[in-house]
Amino acid sequence: MPSRLRTSATVAALVLPLTLLAGCASAPLKPQTAADKSTPPKLGACYNLTPEDTRKASNATEPVPCSQPHTAETFAIGTLPASTGKDYDSRAHGKWVFKKCEKSFQKFLSADESLAMRVQLSWAWFRPSERGWDDDARWFRCDIVGGPANAEQYAALPKTAKGLFRARPPEEWLTCAQGPTVLKSKKVPCSDQHDWRAVTTIKLGAPEDPYPGDRLAEVRSRDFCSDWVGAWMNYPVDYEFGYTWFHEGEWQAGNRRAVCWAKTDE
Repeated sequence: MPSRLRTSATVAALVLPLTLLAGCASAPLKPQTAADKSTPPKLGACYNLTPEDTRKASNATEPVPCSQPHTAETFAIGTLPASTGKDYDSRAHGKWVFKKCEKSFQKFLSADESLAMRVQLSWAWFRPSERGWDDDARWFRCDIVGGPANAEQYAALPKTAKGLFRARPPEEWLTCAQGPTVLKSKKVPCSDQHDWRAVTTIKLGAPEDPYPGDRLAEVRSRDFCSDWVGAWMNYPVDYEFGYTWFHEGEWQAGNRRAVCWAKTDE
């Protein structure tokens, strides 16, 4: 019996230090990605992104040469101000970035505010990863992507989208629609077969104006689009038009325009 006790004690003595050592060991850190770093991504970098990627706050996709097929291009970078708060998921970040990215988006494409709402392109923004945020990274990046905001997949972009609308707007990047009405239509590039074309927009208010209400926003859109599309079609005896107007949520996000559509296959 004494011998058995000594043996157990010896085994316990050997196991205990090993257990303590195992408890002190720390798991190896994952390799740092570009989203973890305090330095912002490169301006003009190209990526192969999907709509699922752009729904996330951060992105660690590796860039690809812009001479190769890609669906996204970084057109603006910057630093989030202290005024948007310290919380990683604060809505104030997006509200502040919206104006910066939207203005840069239009300038990058050489498009005005009206044309920028009628293209088969959109943008997404990214912040650092939570790991990077904890290390005080506060950069943001804005990427143009080859499809509208509700796209199910993105099309490949040209080598660079900079100045894409400087001259004659390319049909493959303008927005048209297939369907009996604008409301029930599928939005497509104007290079595809279509029934409707987005021809202009109407400005419903100034940045500081309160939302006018659903009914007034719709009536203003309808009346303006009726007159404008008639003029655009050279005042035919009969013509069809449509309009897409937005609600209070979009107004609060900064949108002040409605889109006018003309029934045409040209």
